[in-house]
Amino acid sequence: MVRPPMYRIARLACMALCVIFACPALAKEAEHARPESFQKLLDCRSIADNAARLTCFDDQAAKLDQAEANKQLIIVDREQVKQARRGLFGLSLPDLGGLFGGKGGETDADELSEISSTITSVRSIGYGNWLIVLEDGAKWQQVGGELALSPKPGQPVQIRKASLGSYFAKINKQPAIRVARVN
Repeated sequence: MVRPPMYRIARLACMALCVIFACPALAKEAEHARPESFQKLLDCRSIADNAARLTCFDDQAAKLDQAEANKQLIIVDREQVKQARRGLFGLSLPDLGGLFGGKGGETDADELSEISSTITSVRSIGYGNWLIVLEDGAKWQQVGGELALSPKPGQPVQIRKASLGSYFAKINKQPAIRVARVN
């Protein structure tokens, strides 16, 4: 039986809507998934017998310790996450499930929108543009605007997010220039 073209279009549209509505639910479930080793430790709380619960906690804690020692599990605190975000500021990264920010559970208060640093080196890249290296090793290239005075090592720099994924750098209190992270 040959089906009319409108039937196929309606069927494809229906399948597309099902996929669109199913994906957020699957993403939400994956977002809250805990590592199995950590979940097993938490499951020990449900054991009623005190001796069995203590044995469970001891066993699971030892397994967590071993997993961390073997680099199968990495434990970081909020300050380490902030430092990682600072080091990644300006880079386009895939969504890593919220590991260092991004869409995986980050709040507006956690989002990094500006950094302040010091220039460690500069290099002219032609046409009045500069490559600026910050104290953390991050390299930023001037892609728009003009500086009245050449940047120099030791000068302060503030880099902030702008619209549409762009960034502005204010070097030594001069008007801001558009920059892009290159490493």
